[in-house]
Amino acid sequence: MLRRIEDAEVDGKRVLVRVDFNVPMREGQVTDDTRLKAALPTIAWLRSHGAKVILAAHFGRPKGAREPDMSLRPVLAPLSELLATKVLFAEDCVGESAERAAKALQTGDVLLLENTRFHAGEEANDPEFAARLAGLADLYVNDAFSAAHRAHASTEGVAHHLPAYAGKAMEREIDHLTAALEAPTRPLLAVVGGAKVSTKLDLLKNLVSKVDRLFVGGAMANTFLAAKGHDVGASLHEADLLTTAREILDIAGQSDCDILLPVDGVVTKEFKAHAERRVAQVDDIKPDEMMLDCGPDTVDRLADAIAAARTLVWNGPLGAFETPPFDTATVEAANFAAGRARNHNLVAVAGGGDTVAALNHAGVAEDFTFVSTAGGAFLEWLEGKTLPGVAVLKED
Repeated sequence: MLRRIEDAEVDGKRVLVRVDFNVPMREGQVTDDTRLKAALPTIAWLRSHGAKVILAAHFGRPKGAREPDMSLRPVLAPLSELLATKVLFAEDCVGESAERAAKALQTGDVLLLENTRFHAGEEANDPEFAARLAGLADLYVNDAFSAAHRAHASTEGVAHHLPAYAGKAMEREIDHLTAALEAPTRPLLAVVGGAKVSTKLDLLKNLVSKVDRLFVGGAMANTFLAAKGHDVGASLHEADLLTTAREILDIAGQSDCDILLPVDGVVTKEFKAHAERRVAQVDDIKPDEMMLDCGPDTVDRLADAIAAARTLVWNGPLGAFETPPFDTATVEAANFAAGRARNHNLVAVAGGGDTVAALNHAGVAEDFTFVSTAGGAFLEWLEGKTLPGVAVLKED
């Protein structure tokens, strides 16, 4: 069971909250405050229950050095505006300046610590550094699922020194992912796209043992088609992974998982926007043609699978969606899934960087039941791996 923030007694306590403030910046200005907004429910809950809030986060990859252009100071103004209160700032995350600032906090105050990665002990999960961080507070809350796959001092080490709880954003992420993959309403359909099988081997092997149906799209589908004897012409595929693809197909068969592959595709001789193209069946791709998107028959088959499913887990686009018109299959399938979710006929959960971009491109991200922006942590969860930052929040 997950220890949740609602179970904590925080009145009068200093609470160290690990947040994800690794936000996009340009010329010292935050250009997208999505991650700041994600932390607001936890911060608001703590303040309303009498806590003194200390925020810890990383920014960029300073590799243990103090890099001025990777300071978290630019976050202060937009965060203060979102909270409608002045956020205090400590020039370091440990040491005298941090300790002095933490001790001076009054009930309801919010303090932002400087970039934790300015210290090598952060990424090394150094016990001494973790103890110094923990020394600033009475309780620890992790609200950064996106960093939970890393065993760093601020995501895992601190939890060995303080009572540790999940924040509201962390709870929401875990609850949705658990409902989608660990205890789903069946039938459960997974849609996996992207360029390479090699980057999603663990994901595919885990999913075929858990889902009822798995649709494989994107360029990785070409590898599976080639493994089944189709000539994919000049299409991107991994010839050295045909045996692996066959193994995944065999595992799926043993697990009663029905794998769906494209039956037709949009093919072209050159990879550029609005290139001359045609729709071809997968056994009719010419040697100089490459498949860059799923065809209409495939989209219809996928729509039928989505209509039959009660739960959908989606990771990866179905084609080269950044280059029109090879975004058609992704947009059409995403819109169909979104409509089912909107009408409460489908629990639709999606995640991964390209996936979020593709759903935003289709204009349907807000219609999905839940869209994770966690990237690596989302993928590792789908792969069935233990996330260090989550494991330390669970009751023994």
